[in-house]
Amino acid sequence: MRLYFIHGGSRIWLSSFLQTIGFPILLLPLFIFYIHNRNTNTENKKPKIVSIEPRLFVAAAIIGVLTGVGCFLYSYASARLPVSTSSLIASTQLAFCAVFAFFLVKQKFTAYSVNSVVLLIVAAGILALRGSGDRPAGESTKQYAMGFLMMSISSALNGSILPLTELVYKKTKHAITYSLILEIQLVSCLFATLFSMTGMIVNHDFKEISREAQQFGLGETNYYVVLVASAIISQIFYLGAVGVIFSASSLLSGIMISMLLPVTEVLAVIFYKENFQAEKGVSLFLSLWGFVSYFYGEFKQAKEMKKVTITETELPQYHCDNTNP
Repeated sequence: MRLYFIHGGSRIWLSSFLQTIGFPILLLPLFIFYIHNRNTNTENKKPKIVSIEPRLFVAAAIIGVLTGVGCFLYSYASARLPVSTSSLIASTQLAFCAVFAFFLVKQKFTAYSVNSVVLLIVAAGILALRGSGDRPAGESTKQYAMGFLMMSISSALNGSILPLTELVYKKTKHAITYSLILEIQLVSCLFATLFSMTGMIVNHDFKEISREAQQFGLGETNYYVVLVASAIISQIFYLGAVGVIFSASSLLSGIMISMLLPVTEVLAVIFYKENFQAEKGVSLFLSLWGFVSYFYGEFKQAKEMKKVTITETELPQYHCDNTNP
């Protein structure tokens, strides 16, 4: 996304649009699921092409609109802020995710998960120590401040979307399968795309694409490559996020997204020649520590539960004799 803006891209709504327009690629795995279910159906009934119920459709649509708003705010901030600063602020969504997960889905915290959240937030805070002097050349203080504000609001919004998605999974009356997850994701991205498309129409972005491609710093062909790659990668990112929620929890999804911060910092050093200062090294170490802490806690808890299960199965079974108190 930042590559688009660095080399001459300037359409905020287009950048927002690219984050969700890749949803048609979900039709391929959905079609595979449909064929598989039809071939393995033992009751000789044709499987439904779409299994999402109306209430679930409405919930997915609402999440989609919220996602569209978050995408616009994120794109606006990405146009104003360096990669390191924008990723730093975006990582604070973990704190919002933890709070919303506690209230919405009654997320249970352990010492290890709390330690993980704290370490990841501190890791982001350390990067803030060097963030005051990174305003891009030629950008006013007002523009930089607006970018900072928009990214902060986007982080809070995205932090709430993950627990909301988990809440939808918990409240649905039907069994949650991965094909249903794909349908929910498709509906959400459809409405997020419609939201961004409306902004593009009002802002005349469609008319400016060809002109912007001709003036793009990396060439016209690479302009379209950047657009297509952004759409595909963003869709994979969202699908991975909802997949983690389906397999585990919204908190783990938020933790894994926050883990992207040091990865982004390293990639920014490699591709954008940003300096790898000591703060980045410390942040990377704390992030890895926090990530390992969470999974160690999950591993330890699973091991203890397994011991309890084995102990219960090995206990001798006593029969009560009512005639002999």
